[in-house]
Amino acid sequence: MKLTKIILLCAFVLLFSGLTKAQKSPVEPAKAPKVVIGIVVENMRPDYIQRYWNKFSDNGFKKLYTDGAVCTNVRMNIQVQNYASGTATLFTGVNPSSHGIINNKWYDRFNEKETDCAKDNYYITVGSDTKAGSASPKKLLSNTITDILKVYSMGKSKVFSAALNRESAIFAAGHAADGAYWFDIESGRMVSSSFYVNMFPDWVRLFNSENYAEKYSYRNWVTLHPEDSYTESLRDDYLLEKGYFGANNTFPHTISKYIKETGNFNPFKTTPSANLMVKDFVLQIMESEDIGTDESTDFVTAVFSSMDYENGSFGPASVEMQDSYLHLDMYIAQLIEASQSKYGEDNVLFFLTANTSSSYPVDYLKEEFHLPVNNFNIESTLALLTSYLNITFGEAKWIEYYDEHQIYLNQKLIEKNNFEIEDFQREVAAFINEFEGVLVALPSYVLEQGIQSNGMMKPLYNTYVKSRSGDCQLILKEGWQPVYKYKKVNYTDQSHIPMVFYGPNVRPGIIKGNYDATDLVPTLSELLKIPFPDKSQGRIIEEVVIN
Repeated sequence: MKLTKIILLCAFVLLFSGLTKAQKSPVEPAKAPKVVIGIVVENMRPDYIQRYWNKFSDNGFKKLYTDGAVCTNVRMNIQVQNYASGTATLFTGVNPSSHGIINNKWYDRFNEKETDCAKDNYYITVGSDTKAGSASPKKLLSNTITDILKVYSMGKSKVFSAALNRESAIFAAGHAADGAYWFDIESGRMVSSSFYVNMFPDWVRLFNSENYAEKYSYRNWVTLHPEDSYTESLRDDYLLEKGYFGANNTFPHTISKYIKETGNFNPFKTTPSANLMVKDFVLQIMESEDIGTDESTDFVTAVFSSMDYENGSFGPASVEMQDSYLHLDMYIAQLIEASQSKYGEDNVLFFLTANTSSSYPVDYLKEEFHLPVNNFNIESTLALLTSYLNITFGEAKWIEYYDEHQIYLNQKLIEKNNFEIEDFQREVAAFINEFEGVLVALPSYVLEQGIQSNGMMKPLYNTYVKSRSGDCQLILKEGWQPVYKYKKVNYTDQSHIPMVFYGPNVRPGIIKGNYDATDLVPTLSELLKIPFPDKSQGRIIEEVVIN
């Protein structure tokens, strides 16, 4: 009997010992991926995936959406939807009210001039003799997830980004990155700033010797498949489609001719060939910068574009847009295949999202569907406002600066004439609210007091920065588009963006809950097993993570 008890006791001890060894300590970190590949697409509507699904291959978008965690209801709840503010929001996990990037440009009251969100004349271009690289992330007031990764790994993690637009590359890379590269429309090369790179790498110089922009611009842009197979899109010669320079709206597109007309390589950025260049550049980063070669997680972001600035000239329902995504599907498939082959499927975490969504053109919505939308003429509105202020307060230059989102008053002049700033702000907002296309115009003192921070006002509060924002903030009604007489606007009022995670520690499935763009950073932090950002305004998307 005693012998039996001893045997049972030994068995229990052995079993308990085995169980405790099998279970991970609550403080023991799970294995983090060797490499993170971020795929960010500018102007990407989530519904492009459903629309083009039958035309996609099995290994690109379909692979991410079939094998990944797909968040179907993610919003970018900020006032100004553009690639600078959007990228900064995605990668910091906070809104512009905290990270400071309220727009691509804003008015600098201290220097009394417009300022660019990334421009920094202290630094010089590396890779060309233009000024495209006189830039830095110094106006970004918050740390990015890549900064947090750098600090956590004590500098061992390698961080890189590549994009067509400078702001996207810089705000995806953050302050502490090893390299951020973007396309210079003057030289046609991938360049960087001396903020990131002192000596231009030989491999980038060799890459630029391929002359992607020049080489591919002399090849006409033709459709990947026969034009009559693009049944998910409008006719190529759709009458309301403006096209390049308001005239060239059908395939084939002679990009070299468009480049001669602009005098730079901007038209190249609108083609699938530009996305091909970004994809090849990212593959070269992985090959040349020793990505994934040690135990520290490395982070590489590729930012692709949906026709860039010509998005509004063709629209979401165009053949050009569909062809761009069919090409991009191939490039994403190649990026996935190359990464998984190099590092192993269990070692690469992918995420797909967008820094902006895309609106349908006003003419299309009006003519085809009779929706109550129109163009909002900024200059005419400001001319009427100027007359009103002159009648009310006396003849003077009361307006210092304006754009399609805000109005800056001449505060020094207002104070000099012994008027109250709040009175001026209230008068301006009340006047702007009378226009048909305006959803809401709010005086800035209301935003500072935090009186109505929910509902339709939330994007205004999320974007307002006292030292950078104007005196009156406005949001247009859904579908309305701002226009200028001579200036083109890359505008969208759509806030719905895609967000997909695929790789180790990710639970595949469809996630239908309401989430925000700021939730990307805490969710990635959880997947990367790095500290949750102190200032993050988002939350972990729990359904994504395998515990």
